[in-house]
Amino acid sequence: MAAEHTLAFVLFAVVAAITPGPSNLILTSTGASVGVLRGLPSLFGVTVGMGVMMFLVAFGLGSAVLASPAIILVLKWCGVGFLLWLAWKIASAGRGDATASQRQVGFWQAAAFQWVNPKSWLVCASAAGTYLEAQAGGALPQSLTLGALFVLAALPSCFVWLAFGATLQRLLRSERASRIFNLAMGGLLAGSILLFIW
Repeated sequence: MAAEHTLAFVLFAVVAAITPGPSNLILTSTGASVGVLRGLPSLFGVTVGMGVMMFLVAFGLGSAVLASPAIILVLKWCGVGFLLWLAWKIASAGRGDATASQRQVGFWQAAAFQWVNPKSWLVCASAAGTYLEAQAGGALPQSLTLGALFVLAALPSCFVWLAFGATLQRLLRSERASRIFNLAMGGLLAGSILLFIW
């Protein structure tokens, strides 16, 4: 990839990763529940999961999935179910104690969520359509580059949401305030199901 092409993709990835969406709500809730350090597995799950998805979609998986209405329908309803489960998990979480750490979204859950997150599919499909170049060589090296660059751009962008949640943790000193926050975050995440249904 040419330097200007790489820079354009990195800017795209930063904007895609830092804008609000279900994954960033999960990171904010995780930060508020368990803090930055214990929330890092969730952060790495979101970014690595998205990077792997970017690689596979750019390499050709996206075309196969988008060409099959049955696969899209299955992904849609799996996404609704997974999102409702995560919303319940967040809404029912306690403060940063043992219960909260058992209920936090870990690496594998956050990585798997990218596959049913409509924002992730839109970002990957848009990136593949825009940044893959026919004259730049094979699809494999370009796809690997896009996936790796996305992880590098998304880590600091998504970290902002995790750190924001951890900052809120200081304000949520009472059990009642923490409970209200968790219910609000769970409700917002459940409300994002509208992205799946429409």
